[in-house]
Amino acid sequence: MVGGDSRPQGQTPSLEEVIAKVLQQWRGFKGGPIAILIAIAAALVLAWTVWFTVQPEETGVVQRFGKVVRTAEPGLHFKLPYGIETVRTVPTARVLKEEFGFRTLAAGERTRYVEKPYDKAESLMLTGDLNVIDVQWIIQYRIDDPIRYLFHVRNTDKTIRDVTEAVMRRVVGNRLGSDVLTVGRVGVSSEAKAEIQKILTDYDTGVRLVTVELQDVTPPDTVKPAFNEVNESRQDKERTINQAQEQANKEIPKARGVATQSISKAEGYALERVNRARGEADRFQAILAEYEQAPEVTRRRLYLEAMGGFLAEQKGLYIVDAEQKALVPWLSLESGVRPVPEGGKK
Repeated sequence: MVGGDSRPQGQTPSLEEVIAKVLQQWRGFKGGPIAILIAIAAALVLAWTVWFTVQPEETGVVQRFGKVVRTAEPGLHFKLPYGIETVRTVPTARVLKEEFGFRTLAAGERTRYVEKPYDKAESLMLTGDLNVIDVQWIIQYRIDDPIRYLFHVRNTDKTIRDVTEAVMRRVVGNRLGSDVLTVGRVGVSSEAKAEIQKILTDYDTGVRLVTVELQDVTPPDTVKPAFNEVNESRQDKERTINQAQEQANKEIPKARGVATQSISKAEGYALERVNRARGEADRFQAILAEYEQAPEVTRRRLYLEAMGGFLAEQKGLYIVDAEQKALVPWLSLESGVRPVPEGGKK
């Protein structure tokens, strides 16, 4: 027996005995069980406030009495307890998005949109030709510096929205409405992105834009019918112009080809006539030179050549006498035909 304990030496105490002993010690403690519970609760609170967890897409900013002392990467970390150090997490690895002119209700296989629970005027803009259009767009951005994002600008999210809306209104206001509605969307997005990024950098927000994209650009609902009619008229005009241009592109080269062909023929004919005339002139000069040397011989030769050329085109030669009743074939020039003598005898 030890200290009044009747249990044999070496025997393990039971659970009831342990609990009874603990209760007896509590009753003997000054302040009673309430003080002990308070001490345990304080210890648990301190233990609970000395650690924190940063998620994989976040960065933790640790403040000691409001002053930034360090940043924490994703994982389990420890800090001073009981409000001495506080932690604010910023989603630095996530692409954030702001929507203008619409709000996404749920994203999935088919995106659903909220039916105008916001100020619709944020997407109505005046263009350079004094037309009103409804521009819906989104911006995507990432937080590069969480400390600047949290402390250099008050209400950074609202600042981003205000800057984006102001810049988009200026960019659209410097363009024609038809340009923004059709081929100018890429130019509007690029110009707006560059200017928004410049302003956010000057404000030292710690934000980097990823993209600025126009989702939908339409005229207001009240003027859509008239606008559609104008577009149809413009399309008819463009179609007519294209058809006329196509016909012109077909007929003009054809006419130019015919004209070039006619000019070439005329030039060829003129060259042929000139060459022929020059040849005749040269021939005449040569004959004249021969004639001056031997007039009689040249005259006889010219006569024979002329008669040879003349008779070559004739089929027969007939001598006609006023007192003769019938034609007398004097010379048959056809090949293989002999003249028939008078009286029918061969």
